[in-house]
Amino acid sequence: MIATQVRQKDAVFYFASYKSEQLLKKVRFISRFYDEQGGGIAADAVAADDDVGQFIARIERSDKAFQREMSRAKVAAIRNFYETAISQPPIPGVVLLFTPQKLAFQAWDDGSGVGRLQEPDEKFLIIDGQHRLAALEFFERTHPDDAKNIQVPCVIFDGRTEDFATEMFVIINSTPTRINKSHLVDLYERVSWAEPDRRFAAHIAEMLYSEADSPLRYRINRLGGRSKQEKWILQAELFNEIHRWVKSAWKRITAEGTDKRAAGRYYEQVRDFLKAAAAVWGDAWGHAGYMVTKPVTLKAMLRVCADLAAADGEPGEGRVERWRAALAPWSEQAREFRNEGFYERFPAKGQVERVARIHRDLGRAAGIAPRARAKE
Repeated sequence: MIATQVRQKDAVFYFASYKSEQLLKKVRFISRFYDEQGGGIAADAVAADDDVGQFIARIERSDKAFQREMSRAKVAAIRNFYETAISQPPIPGVVLLFTPQKLAFQAWDDGSGVGRLQEPDEKFLIIDGQHRLAALEFFERTHPDDAKNIQVPCVIFDGRTEDFATEMFVIINSTPTRINKSHLVDLYERVSWAEPDRRFAAHIAEMLYSEADSPLRYRINRLGGRSKQEKWILQAELFNEIHRWVKSAWKRITAEGTDKRAAGRYYEQVRDFLKAAAAVWGDAWGHAGYMVTKPVTLKAMLRVCADLAAADGEPGEGRVERWRAALAPWSEQAREFRNEGFYERFPAKGQVERVARIHRDLGRAAGIAPRARAKE
């Protein structure tokens, strides 16, 4: 394959042009999925005559992947563009490809940077352009003669770990309109430039989702509107509250350690607090007729957790029992958290103000003073 070698700082990558029919044989379509209670996400039923939907349903899914789930509407729209574009080039921008294999490159002697690049043994992962290539697959099926005249500009990255590809994916898609916030939280650990406090908070959020002893296991919504199961709180909302706590205590955390083991200690505090809270709320915990496990109250309780941990976080032994005793007055508050009339009992201008109010009320009821956050 003829390619141009490009150097930027310490990075070396390649620019090449592939004929569409060749490229489609060399790429691997894959998307990230979330393991819901160990069984995976069942694909939506797809009509037999929906070729795009059938294609997407067969795409490989992995919880180790970084690509978003393929959008049927987006593929169909791009496919329509390919069919109607006359003077406009169908794929004017480059598709970004990745292989962990180090590819051999033999440069020509003229100093142009052009040379012959080795083909990878395995298929490329697509960092950016998966929807464009999926649409090209369908365009080739219905317009094979036209597709033969399409050459796709590609940038090829090789010889790095998949974390490199993940980081590039996040850089490209990190604006709020292009990447789901929960998806971004999942990838913080693999992004080298992510702030260490965000990475630390992401560890805690991930453990709250996945650890077998977490009261929030499988109750955290990582999929947004695509989740098919009853959830209590969006992962992005949970992360924001955990990060709020972590950021305020970051000076102390850095002194104690910021590795996964340290994040595990904070996870254990949240876990024990939620176990104690579940015990004192009784039947209201997880009950559809109460607001106890709705986002507005969960976020307020996490703030109380941070306050209580600052005052009585250690020792870990006996913590659930100590905190259950501290939160015992909440048992008398359950009626206030019934769905009916809840917003009248906790009036506020919006959710931010309401979370703050419930935090104050719950802390006052249990005699738990708010932390001196400014000092931390």
